[in-house]
This record gives sequence, structure tokens and C-alpha cells, in this order.
Amino acid sequence: MLLLKLPTIMIICLLSTIIIESLIAFILKVRNKKDFINIILVNILTNPILVSTTLVLRYTAGYKVEKIATIILEITAFLVEGLIYKKTLEYKRTNAFLLSIILNISSCVFGILINHLIW
Repeated sequence: MLLLKLPTIMIICLLSTIIIESLIAFILKVRNKKDFINIILVNILTNPILVSTTLVLRYTAGYKVEKIATIILEITAFLVEGLIYKKTLEYKRTNAFLLSIILNISSCVFGILINHLIW
């Protein structure tokens, strides 16, 4: 059953993350088209790994393991994205790692809220 829903769940999560993080980046005055493309590409890289791993762990290892893994994966995503942003973004108004944590916390919080509303 999970395998049948996995592609839909992953697409919804990825699109939601891209929309939320792009909106927050715009609020933070990111205006360069290349920077938005980089933010989108970074999420295409990190989001599917995070979502698929946490979903598989939810159904195979249980809720506690999933939550611990989610925290570890979110921290890893923040660090990887921060490093990529530092190397690629022209946007310098905010430190790349601060931008990464703001974007990740925003999408994570909105994702949790949306998840509770839908499911």
C-alpha cells in the first residue's frame, strides 16, 4: 500500500517544499533568477531522500526511529544545502547557512501543519 502512494506523496512533498521555500526566499529578498533555480535544484536533490527515508522508516522501524532519523536527516539537509548555497548563490544579504535553516524550518513547519490537516 505504501509503495503505491509513495510517488504521489513524494511529488506533493517536493512541490510543497519548493513553493514554500521559494516564497520565503522571496520574502527574504532573494530576487536573482539563478538563485531561485539553485534553491529549486537543491530541494530536488535533498527532499526526495529525506521524504522517502522517513516514510520507509515510519512503516518499518516505528515512530520513534522515524522521528530520530528525521531530525538527523533535517540537520544533514540544512548543512548540505547551506554548503551548496554558500558556493552557488549570488544572494549575500543573509549567511548561506542561516538562509538554509530559515528555509528548512519554514518548509518543515508548514509541511507538518499541512500533513496534520490532510491526514
